[in-house]
Amino acid sequence: MNAANSVERVVLLVDDMPASLDFLVQALDQAGYTVLVAASGEAALRLLDLSVPDAVLLDAVMPGMDGFEVCRRIKRDDAYAHVPVIFMTGLAETESVLQGFAAGGVDYVVKPLRIPEVLARLATHARNARMARMAREAVDIGGHGVVMLDAQGRIAWQSPRAAAWLASLFDSARDAAARLQALLAAGAADGEHALVLGDARTLHIHALGPAGIGEQMLLLSLRQAGTATRPPPLLDHLTRRETEVLSWIAKGKTNRDIAEILGMSPRTVNKHLEHVFEKLGVETRAAAAALATRGLDGGGG
Repeated sequence: MNAANSVERVVLLVDDMPASLDFLVQALDQAGYTVLVAASGEAALRLLDLSVPDAVLLDAVMPGMDGFEVCRRIKRDDAYAHVPVIFMTGLAETESVLQGFAAGGVDYVVKPLRIPEVLARLATHARNARMARMAREAVDIGGHGVVMLDAQGRIAWQSPRAAAWLASLFDSARDAAARLQALLAAGAADGEHALVLGDARTLHIHALGPAGIGEQMLLLSLRQAGTATRPPPLLDHLTRRETEVLSWIAKGKTNRDIAEILGMSPRTVNKHLEHVFEKLGVETRAAAAALATRGLDGGGG
């Protein structure tokens, strides 16, 4: 496995006849995945309590608890809701496909399985979910919140800070999602939006672009009305890109990780980091991270 794929990836495979999928387990293993296997929906949910995977490959039709119910239970639990569920089904009918999406699945593959297709879809969804989790962790350092809207305009997940803000501002998650959607529809898809509230506060929403199939990621900050949305004084001299790189450094991410997330080369990340060191007057990543944590935490709303 090369350095770019050195992060351990875990897949939960759920099928009532797992022996028939030995070929899939071997293919996943060769592709660098650690595979957990469950022969029933109940066993799958027990495994989730022990280890949260990067993705779930789930048989739709099983005796007892079927795959659709397993998916619904996964999505109801905040600890697992971010995990992408890909249905494996021999049912090609549109109704079954729609039932899978309605239950919270992100994709499906039809049996008999074609390994290249499974690996391609799995890699895409696992990577999107991993990056979304990392983004949610990173922005909380900067006093921001993150919301992910799904293809139907619903809140797919939200960071703790975003959840607290929206709960205090709206009567329900549905109302919050509808207002966010309306703001996005009224302006540029990748622009900055401001919602002035009745208590002299302003909720700033910045669309970060697509994060998956039909999904939209939003960056939120809550400030007193009229307050400039600028970095705290410690970080005034950093560019936006340098601030982003620094926030990831504070989370312990490597240059390669940051390059993948921000869509640039590791060499470019290193160049940004050199500028950060110079502007902050530090010489090590640890010192920069310490300043970032203190400085960015001071910028919350």
